[in-house]
Amino acid sequence: MLGLTPLVDGCSPVEALRRIALLLERSRAGTYRVQAFRAAATVVAGMPRTELDARLAAGTLGELPGLGPATTGVVAQAAQGELPAYLASLQEQTAGFLAPGGESLYAAILGDLHSHSDWSDGGSPIEEMVLSAVELGQEWLALTDHSPRLKVANGLSADRLRRQLGVVDGVNAALGERFRLLRGIEVDILDDGSLDQDPMLLDELDIVTASVHSKLRMPRAPMTARMLAAVENPRVNVLGHATGRLVEGSRGTRPQSEFDAAAVFGACADRGVAVEINSRPERCDPPDELVEVARDLGCLFAIDSDAHAPGQLDMKAYGCERATRLGIPAERIVTTWSVDRLLEWAGRHR
Repeated sequence: MLGLTPLVDGCSPVEALRRIALLLERSRAGTYRVQAFRAAATVVAGMPRTELDARLAAGTLGELPGLGPATTGVVAQAAQGELPAYLASLQEQTAGFLAPGGESLYAAILGDLHSHSDWSDGGSPIEEMVLSAVELGQEWLALTDHSPRLKVANGLSADRLRRQLGVVDGVNAALGERFRLLRGIEVDILDDGSLDQDPMLLDELDIVTASVHSKLRMPRAPMTARMLAAVENPRVNVLGHATGRLVEGSRGTRPQSEFDAAAVFGACADRGVAVEINSRPERCDPPDELVEVARDLGCLFAIDSDAHAPGQLDMKAYGCERATRLGIPAERIVTTWSVDRLLEWAGRHR
C-alpha cells in the first residue's frame, strides 16, 4: 500500500486493532465497524500486559465493555505473535491505491492543510490523527478544527482554541523532529467576508484555511464579494472547498455556490492564497472546470483530505488523481513542500 507499510507477525494487539480501524475507514466502511475496533484498542491500551494475558488464558477478555468476538479474536492472535487473520485479509483486500492515476503525485505529498479532531466534529483525538498521519508517511499536518459560529460542528471558541494550541505544542514537544503538527483553523467566512475568530488569535496560528459554510445559495455578486474579502485578508492561506457542493454521501447532494471564479481565483493567484483541492469523495471540490480556471490563472493549490477521522487522511489520493489528470504541476501544490518552506509561505503577509 502506497504510504502505508503493512503490519506483519509480531505487531502488538493495539497496533493490530488500530490498523484495522484505519483500513476500514480508508475503504469507507460503516462508522460502527470502525469504532468497534478503535474502542477495543483504547480498552486494551489501558490494560497491563499481565492482566491481558490472564484474561486471554481464562477466556474472559470478551466480558469487558468494548470487546466482542471479532476484536477479542484479533487481540488473541496478535498476543501470540501472529498477524491476525482479519487484519491480513484487510491488508490484502485494500492493497490497491485508492485512486489509480495519481500515484506519482501522492508520493510527493508531505502534508495536509485541512484536518479535524474530536475537539470539533472529528471522530478521534488529536493524538490518534497524528499517529495515523505518521503511519501514512506524512511529515506534517495542520490541525484545522472549526470556528465558533459553526455550532453544529462544535466550533472552537477563542478560549477553546487557545487550550487546543497548548495541546498542539505538547504533541510537538513529544515528537521532536520526527513530525510537525501545525497550529491551524478552518475559519468560517462570514456573510460580509470577515473571518469567524479573534484576529489577534489568528495571528498566532501557522495556517488559516478559510471556508464558506453558511448561506451557500447567496446570489452570485454578494458571494463573489464575500469570497474576495476573505481571500484578500492577509491572514488567509487556503481557500477551502470553494463551491461548498456535495456530490454523494449520507448528507445527500448539494449544488455548488455561484460566484465569479475568474475574479476569486485571480485574487488567490495575486495574493498567493492556495486553492484547496478537497479530496473527500462527497465533496470533490472545486469541480474540474473550476480547477482548470484556477490552474490557468496561475494559482497555488493545496491537496487536502478534510479528514474527520484517521483513515480519511489517505483520501488525498483522490485529490492527487484529479490534480494529475488536470495537469497541475507538483511545484504549485503547497502540500508537496517541506514544512519550513510551507511555513515561510504561510507567514509571508503576517
